[in-house]
Amino acid sequence: MKVVYLFPGQGSQFSGMGRELSSYSEDLRQKFARADEIVGYSLTALMCNGTDMELKQTSVTQPAIYVHSVLLAQTMNISKDAAAIAGHSLGEISALAAIGSIDWEDGLRLVLARARAMQEACDATPSAMAAIVGLEDAEVEHLCQKIGDVWPANYNSPNQLVVSGSCKGIEKMAVAAKEAGAKIAQILPVNGAFHSPLMESARAKLAEAINNTEIRPPVCSIYQNVSAEPTVDVGVIRERLIQQLTSPVYWTQIVRNLHQDGFTHYIEIGPGKVLQGLVKRILRNVSVTGHQMIPPQLT
Repeated sequence: MKVVYLFPGQGSQFSGMGRELSSYSEDLRQKFARADEIVGYSLTALMCNGTDMELKQTSVTQPAIYVHSVLLAQTMNISKDAAAIAGHSLGEISALAAIGSIDWEDGLRLVLARARAMQEACDATPSAMAAIVGLEDAEVEHLCQKIGDVWPANYNSPNQLVVSGSCKGIEKMAVAAKEAGAKIAQILPVNGAFHSPLMESARAKLAEAINNTEIRPPVCSIYQNVSAEPTVDVGVIRERLIQQLTSPVYWTQIVRNLHQDGFTHYIEIGPGKVLQGLVKRILRNVSVTGHQMIPPQLT
């Protein structure tokens, strides 16, 4: 069976997300303690007992999702049977660390650099995002061009496209999309235009961190956000990770390409079930499940 492991991005966090893992085994408890040392605060406490509001802070959200995803993957030893991997936004770094292409501690440092650079870009240029549901992608793309200062950001599933842009541009988009017949045109509770040209300052800062991080050839292909195409080439992986902050996430296209390449079994690794829901909207007659940890005594 050809298994694809999928790793979620920002938005999958939830209060109590770390409780099961942080008490799972002595090895994981030590790794949680190490994560706390690296980030410089008690990430474990926030993952176990933090409020939804605390977990929504980008500087907390991204490392929390990364640590949850990667440590969970390590309990499952997914590198043995992964035929392909893919991650939504932040999830690309989780995916690479999960199969050993990036050392998990180095990956956490990279996620921290990413989160800080993105937060600084948000603070420097007030911006926003909106979810548009019920319009064809081409219709939303046309509205972006017509309004200006708004760009497609996340192609999540058919008829569900998230856009990024200036605060004024996003407000106009929400109105225009509803007038065009969108079922939902909702401004999201985020303070930045992720995956758009407004993240250019973050991209430039992240490039240095990515280029200074050791990346080993992955044991299987990774289908990356900016192209939806598979690769095992480290140079290509680096460049696409850098481009990701200012380019759309082509998730719908990734899932369709995976299916076209013969993959029929998908397992989401990380908090929540967001990606499972998206895959089910994109494909039919495939197996889509969540994770299942191996009992500690069997590891």
